[in-house]
Amino acid sequence: MTRLPLHHDLYLLAHDQSGKPLVHASSLALGLAGAALLDLLLAGRIVPSAGRLAVRPLPSGDDPAAGRAGGDSATGRTGGDGPWSWPAGDSGAGQDAGDAVADGLVALAARGPDARSLLKRAAAADLCGLTRDGLLASGVLVRVSRRRLGMLPYTRHELADIASVVRASSGVRSAVEGWKPPDARCAGLCGLVAVLRLEEQLYLDQPAGRLVARLREIATAADPPVGELVEIVDVLVAEAAVAVYR
Repeated sequence: MTRLPLHHDLYLLAHDQSGKPLVHASSLALGLAGAALLDLLLAGRIVPSAGRLAVRPLPSGDDPAAGRAGGDSATGRTGGDGPWSWPAGDSGAGQDAGDAVADGLVALAARGPDARSLLKRAAAADLCGLTRDGLLASGVLVRVSRRRLGMLPYTRHELADIASVVRASSGVRSAVEGWKPPDARCAGLCGLVAVLRLEEQLYLDQPAGRLVARLREIATAADPPVGELVEIVDVLVAEAAVAVYR
Protein backbone atom coordinates (compact mmCIF):
# COMPACT_ATOMS: atom_id res chain seq x y z
CA MET A 1 0.00 0.00 0.00
CA THR A 2 1.25 3.51 -0.87
CA ARG A 3 2.65 5.33 2.14
CA LEU A 4 0.83 8.51 3.12
CA PRO A 5 2.70 11.84 3.22
CA LEU A 6 4.22 12.52 6.62
CA HIS A 7 1.83 15.37 7.44
CA HIS A 8 -1.11 13.05 6.73
CA ASP A 9 0.25 10.55 9.25
CA LEU A 10 0.69 13.31 11.83
CA TYR A 11 -2.85 14.58 11.24
CA LEU A 12 -4.25 11.10 11.88
CA LEU A 13 -2.29 10.76 15.12
CA ALA A 14 -3.49 14.20 16.23
CA HIS A 15 -7.20 13.32 16.00
CA ASP A 16 -9.34 10.71 17.68
CA GLN A 17 -11.49 8.26 15.71
CA SER A 18 -14.42 10.68 15.65
CA GLY A 19 -12.28 13.42 14.10
CA LYS A 20 -11.86 15.50 17.25
CA PRO A 21 -8.44 17.22 17.43
CA LEU A 22 -6.21 16.29 20.35
CA VAL A 23 -3.96 19.37 20.22
CA HIS A 24 -4.45 23.10 19.78
CA ALA A 25 -4.97 24.17 16.16
CA SER A 26 -1.98 26.54 16.05
CA SER A 27 0.37 23.86 17.39
CA LEU A 28 -0.97 21.28 14.95
CA ALA A 29 -0.56 23.67 12.02
CA LEU A 30 3.12 24.13 12.89
CA GLY A 31 3.55 20.37 13.23
CA LEU A 32 1.92 19.73 9.86
CA ALA A 33 4.09 22.37 8.21
CA GLY A 34 7.19 20.78 9.74
CA ALA A 35 6.16 17.30 8.63
CA ALA A 36 5.48 18.40 5.05
CA LEU A 37 8.75 20.35 4.89
CA LEU A 38 10.69 17.35 6.16
CA ASP A 39 9.19 15.16 3.44
CA LEU A 40 10.26 17.70 0.81
CA LEU A 41 13.76 18.04 2.27
CA LEU A 42 14.27 14.28 2.38
CA ALA A 43 13.02 14.00 -1.21
CA GLY A 44 15.46 16.72 -2.30
CA ARG A 45 12.67 18.93 -3.68
CA ILE A 46 13.63 21.68 -1.21
CA VAL A 47 17.30 22.05 -0.25
CA PRO A 48 19.21 24.16 2.31
CA SER A 49 21.32 26.87 0.72
CA ALA A 50 23.50 29.27 2.72
CA GLY A 51 21.21 29.15 5.75
CA ARG A 52 18.06 29.53 3.68
CA LEU A 53 15.83 27.24 1.64
CA ALA A 54 15.76 26.83 -2.11
CA VAL A 55 13.66 24.83 -4.55
CA ARG A 56 15.42 22.26 -6.68
CA PRO A 57 14.05 22.61 -10.24
CA LEU A 58 12.10 19.74 -11.71
CA PRO A 59 14.04 17.67 -14.30
CA SER A 60 11.87 19.02 -17.10
CA GLY A 61 12.85 22.58 -16.24
CA ASP A 62 9.16 23.49 -16.26
CA ASP A 63 8.71 24.50 -12.62
CA PRO A 64 5.63 26.61 -11.81
CA ALA A 65 6.88 27.12 -8.23
CA ALA A 66 9.97 28.95 -9.40
CA GLY A 67 7.78 31.35 -11.33
CA ARG A 68 6.05 32.42 -8.13
CA ALA A 69 9.25 33.61 -6.45
CA GLY A 70 9.03 37.07 -7.92
CA GLY A 71 5.32 37.52 -7.41
CA ASP A 72 2.12 37.47 -9.41
CA SER A 73 0.29 40.69 -10.03
CA ALA A 74 -2.88 38.84 -10.98
CA THR A 75 -3.22 37.29 -7.55
CA GLY A 76 -1.58 39.96 -5.43
CA ARG A 77 1.38 37.70 -4.57
CA THR A 78 4.76 39.34 -4.41
CA GLY A 79 8.28 38.37 -3.48
CA GLY A 80 9.72 38.69 0.02
CA ASP A 81 7.12 39.27 2.71
CA GLY A 82 4.43 40.76 0.50
CA PRO A 83 0.79 39.62 0.17
CA TRP A 84 0.36 35.89 -0.19
CA SER A 85 -2.41 33.48 -1.18
CA TRP A 86 -1.96 29.74 -0.71
CA PRO A 87 -1.36 28.15 -4.14
CA ALA A 88 -4.07 26.11 -5.78
CA GLY A 89 -1.95 22.94 -5.82
CA ASP A 90 -0.21 23.08 -9.18
CA SER A 91 3.49 23.38 -8.36
CA GLY A 92 4.39 19.71 -8.80
CA ALA A 93 5.92 19.06 -5.39
CA GLY A 94 8.07 16.22 -6.67
CA GLN A 95 6.14 13.12 -5.71
CA ASP A 96 2.48 14.04 -5.27
CA ALA A 97 1.72 17.13 -7.32
CA GLY A 98 -1.86 17.08 -6.05
CA ASP A 99 -0.96 17.65 -2.40
CA ALA A 100 -1.94 21.22 -1.55
CA VAL A 101 0.27 21.49 1.54
CA ALA A 102 3.42 20.29 -0.23
CA ASP A 103 2.69 22.47 -3.26
CA GLY A 104 2.25 25.52 -1.05
CA LEU A 105 5.52 24.91 0.77
CA VAL A 106 7.39 24.57 -2.52
CA ALA A 107 5.96 27.90 -3.67
CA LEU A 108 6.90 29.55 -0.37
CA ALA A 109 10.41 28.07 -0.48
CA ALA A 110 10.91 29.59 -3.93
CA ARG A 111 11.06 32.95 -2.16
CA GLY A 112 14.23 31.87 -0.34
CA PRO A 113 13.16 32.04 3.32
CA ASP A 114 14.85 30.31 6.23
CA ALA A 115 13.08 27.28 7.71
CA ARG A 116 11.68 29.17 10.69
CA SER A 117 10.13 31.90 8.54
CA LEU A 118 8.68 29.38 6.11
CA LEU A 119 7.05 27.34 8.87
CA LYS A 120 5.52 30.40 10.53
CA ARG A 121 4.15 31.66 7.23
CA ALA A 122 2.79 28.25 6.24
CA ALA A 123 1.16 27.67 9.63
CA ALA A 124 -0.84 30.87 9.18
CA ALA A 125 -2.75 29.13 6.39
CA ASP A 126 -5.43 26.52 7.04
CA LEU A 127 -3.07 23.57 6.94
CA CYS A 128 -5.41 21.45 9.06
CA GLY A 129 -8.19 21.96 6.53
CA LEU A 130 -5.92 21.38 3.54
CA THR A 131 -4.57 18.16 5.06
CA ARG A 132 -8.05 16.99 5.97
CA ASP A 133 -9.24 17.63 2.42
CA GLY A 134 -6.36 15.53 1.08
CA LEU A 135 -7.30 12.67 3.39
CA LEU A 136 -10.95 12.95 2.34
CA ALA A 137 -9.95 12.84 -1.33
CA SER A 138 -7.88 9.71 -0.78
CA GLY A 139 -10.67 7.99 1.14
CA VAL A 140 -8.78 7.77 4.44
CA LEU A 141 -11.37 10.05 6.06
CA VAL A 142 -15.09 10.19 5.42
CA ARG A 143 -17.45 13.10 6.01
CA VAL A 144 -20.25 12.14 8.43
CA SER A 145 -23.28 14.35 9.16
CA ARG A 146 -25.36 13.85 12.27
CA ARG A 147 -27.74 15.75 14.55
CA ARG A 148 -27.36 16.61 18.21
CA LEU A 149 -30.52 15.96 20.19
CA GLY A 150 -32.15 15.10 16.90
CA MET A 151 -32.15 18.77 15.86
CA LEU A 152 -28.75 20.49 15.56
CA PRO A 153 -26.81 19.30 12.50
CA TYR A 154 -23.04 18.87 12.64
CA THR A 155 -20.37 17.33 10.46
CA ARG A 156 -17.30 15.35 11.44
CA HIS A 157 -14.50 13.78 9.48
CA GLU A 158 -13.99 10.25 10.71
CA LEU A 159 -11.63 7.42 9.86
CA ALA A 160 -12.83 5.15 7.09
CA ASP A 161 -10.65 2.38 8.52
CA ILE A 162 -8.79 2.26 11.84
CA ALA A 163 -5.94 0.54 9.99
CA SER A 164 -4.85 3.95 8.64
CA VAL A 165 -3.94 5.32 12.05
CA VAL A 166 -2.38 2.00 13.06
CA ARG A 167 -0.08 2.23 10.03
CA ALA A 168 0.69 5.87 10.86
CA SER A 169 1.92 4.96 14.34
CA SER A 170 3.52 1.59 13.60
CA GLY A 171 6.95 2.94 12.64
CA VAL A 172 7.11 5.16 15.72
CA ARG A 173 6.13 2.28 17.98
CA SER A 174 8.74 0.03 16.38
CA ALA A 175 11.45 2.66 16.83
CA VAL A 176 10.61 3.26 20.49
CA GLU A 177 10.45 -0.43 21.32
CA GLY A 178 13.62 -1.21 19.35
CA TRP A 179 11.91 -3.59 16.94
CA LYS A 180 13.17 -1.77 13.83
CA PRO A 181 15.70 1.03 13.32
CA PRO A 182 13.94 4.24 12.24
CA ASP A 183 14.66 5.89 8.92
CA ALA A 184 14.86 9.70 8.75
CA ARG A 185 11.16 10.06 8.02
CA CYS A 186 10.18 7.91 11.01
CA ALA A 187 12.65 9.75 13.26
CA GLY A 188 11.05 13.04 12.25
CA LEU A 189 7.60 11.72 13.09
CA CYS A 190 8.92 10.56 16.47
CA GLY A 191 10.13 14.08 17.20
CA LEU A 192 6.90 15.73 16.10
CA VAL A 193 4.81 13.33 18.19
CA ALA A 194 6.93 14.37 21.18
CA VAL A 195 6.62 18.09 20.40
CA LEU A 196 2.82 17.90 20.12
CA ARG A 197 2.58 15.56 23.13
CA LEU A 198 0.75 12.85 21.23
CA GLU A 199 2.55 10.01 23.02
CA GLU A 200 -0.74 8.59 24.36
CA GLN A 201 -1.75 7.80 20.79
CA LEU A 202 1.04 5.22 20.62
CA TYR A 203 -0.57 3.06 23.34
CA LEU A 204 2.78 2.00 24.75
CA ASP A 205 3.08 0.87 28.34
CA GLN A 206 5.69 3.44 29.36
CA PRO A 207 5.62 6.50 31.65
CA ALA A 208 4.83 9.60 29.60
CA GLY A 209 8.02 11.43 30.55
CA ARG A 210 10.23 8.52 29.60
CA LEU A 211 8.39 7.98 26.33
CA VAL A 212 8.63 11.63 25.28
CA ALA A 213 12.34 11.65 26.14
CA ARG A 214 12.88 8.55 24.00
CA LEU A 215 10.98 10.06 21.07
CA ARG A 216 13.10 13.20 21.25
CA GLU A 217 16.25 11.11 21.48
CA ILE A 218 15.36 9.26 18.28
CA ALA A 219 14.81 12.53 16.41
CA THR A 220 18.03 14.07 17.73
CA ALA A 221 20.10 11.02 16.75
CA ALA A 222 18.87 11.10 13.15
CA ASP A 223 20.86 12.66 10.34
CA PRO A 224 20.23 16.30 9.41
CA PRO A 225 17.85 17.91 8.74
CA VAL A 226 15.58 15.90 11.08
CA GLY A 227 16.84 17.05 14.46
CA GLU A 228 17.20 20.70 13.43
CA LEU A 229 13.72 20.86 11.92
CA VAL A 230 12.06 19.20 14.92
CA GLU A 231 13.85 21.67 17.20
CA ILE A 232 12.56 24.62 15.17
CA VAL A 233 9.00 23.31 15.35
CA ASP A 234 9.40 22.77 19.09
CA VAL A 235 10.47 26.38 19.62
CA LEU A 236 7.65 27.75 17.45
CA VAL A 237 5.02 25.66 19.26
CA ALA A 238 6.32 26.93 22.60
CA GLU A 239 6.22 30.53 21.35
CA ALA A 240 2.67 30.06 20.07
CA ALA A 241 1.58 28.69 23.44
CA VAL A 242 3.07 31.67 25.29
CA ALA A 243 1.47 34.12 22.83
CA VAL A 244 -1.99 32.91 23.85
CA TYR A 245 -1.49 34.46 27.30
CA ARG A 246 -0.15 37.81 26.09
